[in-house]
Amino acid sequence: MSRPPLPPFDAETAALKTRLAEDAWNGRDPEKVALAYTPDSVWRNRSTFIRGRAEIIAFLAGKWAGEQDYRLIKEVWAFRENRIAVRFAYEWHDAAGQWFRSYGNENWEFDEAGLMRRRLASINDLAIAAADRLFHWPQGRRPDDHPGLSDLGL
Repeated sequence: MSRPPLPPFDAETAALKTRLAEDAWNGRDPEKVALAYTPDSVWRNRSTFIRGRAEIIAFLAGKWAGEQDYRLIKEVWAFRENRIAVRFAYEWHDAAGQWFRSYGNENWEFDEAGLMRRRLASINDLAIAAADRLFHWPQGRRPDDHPGLSDLGL
């Protein structure tokens, strides 16, 4: 199975790979998202360590059950050969209605088929008022005309 764009990445293909990942995560379908990773993919997500697609699916299902009305924006920070570093922010609220903006960085490593074999994520959560939200679009893919992180001053 191949998952273009394939490494080695240039500025255009790194940006496309990042947008495709953002789109998939905004779709919030754990099984579909997991197909972008190698069967034995290794993750560190905050202090959680995950290995393989089955664990990715279980993790994402739990994540999106708790992080309601999730909206994500990713942006390339750097790239080289088969690696991409991204920064991101996402907004969500918990079951009590408290909104958060979560900020973070991810380091990605891909195999030759374009599947991610390693994902290392560092994330911090900031409680925000609903009036301070910046990510306003219907659930799903971020519209092309919605500002990105840099445009929003994040």
